[in-house]
Amino acid sequence: MATSKKTPPKKTAAAKGPIYVLNGPNLNLLGKREPEIYGREGLSGVEKRVKERAAALGHKVDFRQTNSEGELITWIQEAGAKGAGIVINPASYSHTSIGLHDAIAAIDIPVVEVHISNIHKREAFRHHSYVSSVALGVICGLGPLGYELALEALAQALKKA
Repeated sequence: MATSKKTPPKKTAAAKGPIYVLNGPNLNLLGKREPEIYGREGLSGVEKRVKERAAALGHKVDFRQTNSEGELITWIQEAGAKGAGIVINPASYSHTSIGLHDAIAAIDIPVVEVHISNIHKREAFRHHSYVSSVALGVICGLGPLGYELALEALAQALKKA
C-alpha cells in the first residue's frame, strides 16, 4: 500500500477555528468497558481535561463522539473546512476504515491520532492503522493523557504554520 505523507498545514483562515477532538465507536462506554485496558475515567472526564488543556494553549475545542463511521467522516470534512486541526481517536475504525484514511488525506489541517491503549501490545489485527499514514503523529498507550499530548503537538504544528 502506498503511504501518504502529511505536510504541515498552510496558514489559512481555518487555522483560527477550533481543534476538533473526534472519538469513534464505543468510546461513549469509556470508564465502563474493559477498565483494565481503557481505565476508569469516562469520556466526560476526558473532555474536561482536553478543554482545560486547550484553553491553556489558547485554543478552543469541539469535542465529539460517534459510533457511526459515516458521521466521523463528515466531521473530518467539516473540520477540514472550519477547524485548525484534529485530534482523533478512531477506535476500531483505525483498523478497518479506508474511508477515514481518504477523508484525512483530503483535508489540509494537521491530524494527530490517539489511542488510549497501546495497540501494538494487543491483538495482531490492532497493530495496523489506516489513519496513521495520513496523520502528523500517533500517540498510543498513555491513557487519556494522550489527548493532552496530542493537543500539545497540534499547538506546536499550528505555531509553525
